[in-house]
Formats: sequence, C-alpha cells, structure tokens
Amino acid sequence: MSVTADVLTGGWGGREVFLTGHTGFKGGWMAALLGRLGARVTGYALAPEPGPSLFGSAGISELVQGSIIADIRDEARLTQAMRAAQPEVVFHLAAQALVRRARAEPDETFETNVMGTLRVLQAVRATPSVKAVVVVTSDKVYDNREWPWPYRETDALGGKEPYGASKAACEMIVQAWRHSYFSDADQPVAIATARAGNVIGGGDWAVDRLVPDAMRAFAAKAPLVVRNPSAVRPWQHVLEPVAGYVRLADALLGGLVVPEDGGFNFGPAGDDARAVSAVADVLASRWGDGARWERDAAAHPYEARLLEVDSNRARSVLGWSPKWRLDEGVARTVDWYRAVASGEDARAVTLAQIEDHLNG
Repeated sequence: MSVTADVLTGGWGGREVFLTGHTGFKGGWMAALLGRLGARVTGYALAPEPGPSLFGSAGISELVQGSIIADIRDEARLTQAMRAAQPEVVFHLAAQALVRRARAEPDETFETNVMGTLRVLQAVRATPSVKAVVVVTSDKVYDNREWPWPYRETDALGGKEPYGASKAACEMIVQAWRHSYFSDADQPVAIATARAGNVIGGGDWAVDRLVPDAMRAFAAKAPLVVRNPSAVRPWQHVLEPVAGYVRLADALLGGLVVPEDGGFNFGPAGDDARAVSAVADVLASRWGDGARWERDAAAHPYEARLLEVDSNRARSVLGWSPKWRLDEGVARTVDWYRAVASGEDARAVTLAQIEDHLNG
C-alpha cells in the first residue's frame, strides 16, 4: 500500500537516520514509523525499563538497521556511533520523561535531558553527514501562567517544576548551538525543536501516566485512581506528533527557514484539550467490563491545571494536522492493549495502526 504524500513529502526510502530514545514509548513508535517509510534507522538509547515495553513486545530492534544500547551522556560512545551511522537526519527523543520522577530525581533528570541534549549536538558537530536535526522537547517548556488560551512558540519559556525546566533548558541549548555552530558555512545544519502535548497510544507502560495506569487497573478489575481529574491537557495519539516530526525534518532538508524561537508545537484540535476526568471516562467506556475511575484524595506536588498549545505554525508552515480526533486516539489505544492482551502480535498491531494512520 502506498504512503500518502501529505505525510511523506520528500521520500525516506534508504535515508540514513539516527534516532535517540528508540527503546522508549514514543521512540519505539518513531522507529516503527520510520522503518515503515523505508528509512535506515540506527537507534541509540538505554535499555528499556524492567517490565513490559513496546520495544520488547513489538520487537523494535528488528525494525531498525542498528540498535545501540548506551547512554547519551557518554559523548565518546555517542559520537562514535553517530559517525559510524553517517546519518543525514538526527531525531533526538531520548529523555527522562516523567514529571513526578523528575521531582524525585532532579539531578538525573537534568543530566539526561540537558547534558544529554548537549552531547547529542556535540556529536552532530563531529558528524559532517548530518543535514537536519529535530530535538523533541515538550509542551511543558512554556512559562505556564494558567492562561485560558493556548501557548504559541513565541511565548516565554520557563518551568515551575524540574521536568519542564529541564526541557526549557534544552530549548536554550538548541538555540545557542544553532547560532554558534550550525549556521556556519563550513557546517550548515538545519535544526528545530518539536513541542508536543500529552501523547497516548499502545505500548506505554510507564508509571504515573494516565493510560498505562488505566490499562493496569482495568485489567486487574480495579478502579483507576486519578490524582488531578480537573487538569486540562492537549491529548493526542502518539502517531500525530511523530508524523509531525517526520514532516518537520523533511521541511528542514528542503530548506525551511526556521523561526527565531526555533520551535514547532504539535498539539490536537482545540476541543481535544480535555480534562483528565473526561479522558478517564472515555478510557473506561471503551474498555467496558465495568471499568471505572475514582479521585485520589491524597495530597500531591504541584502540577499545572491548564495547559494547551497552539499548532497553527505546524499547520501553516508544514501542512501538518492531526488525523485522529481524541476519541479515535483513545479507541486505538485501548484496542492495542486489548488485542495484545488477547494474544495478538504486538508488532503486527502496531504496524497495522501505522498503516491506518498513513492512509487514513
């Protein structure tokens, strides 16, 4: 089946790609999508956390040309791996991505997210084949003032908790390297950051995330316990932003002039930014079998109550827009877990959803 042009504009067949974070949830979907598009992907990441993972269940290592298990903070190893791969495009997704873990382990979070990003960019400097870099940060890079309107790429960066602050720092590093090193005539590298909202999808088994917490609870016939049901987030299926990252890289290779702030938001349609309680309702309804949720009455550290992003830049500049509305994304997510739990092959389910998204 052919890939539609609105997702694949420049041709990825045979293109050499270096992807950090391929053992993670979003990185696994990214690796599977790039492999489907025909790219030759070298993945570089830590081993997945103990327990179930998309990397293991879907056999992501078999969908890439090379899978290197190593730490992005090891600059010598990272540089050697990147130079050996000779990529044209680098996607940097490796990160410590859990907000509550960042609060408990701020040192590790900053070392991984900030210094890890610096190491990746230094490795790019040592790899002349690289022409484009997409650094994935987060929608939480913004100085969240609980405004009742979406944040645009030109809004101020900030962070009221360690995770958001670490990702905002990554944005500043990228901007500094763009101006200091990658705008030189001797080594022009097109680089941009991608700021996505809360992603959902099959194969996420992290702790303290709504969907995997829900899937574990519902499978055990227990109620999902929700910390902050009134919090509003820009929910979207994981294939929406990863398809956006491919379009962004394609545009960079095509000569896109990156805006001064360097960022692109990838978020859902405005009315798909919903309260946690509303998403929990849809998850429970799709699961069925008496699934339900209840509020956690315990006290918890600060979490933003309202966060939305404006994706008009990605729509107008890249021609990107989400294909699956939230209800469809939730349905696809629950269906993935249900199918795999019933014995279906996780790789086949993953690739089938990618095919549906590409051709939908």
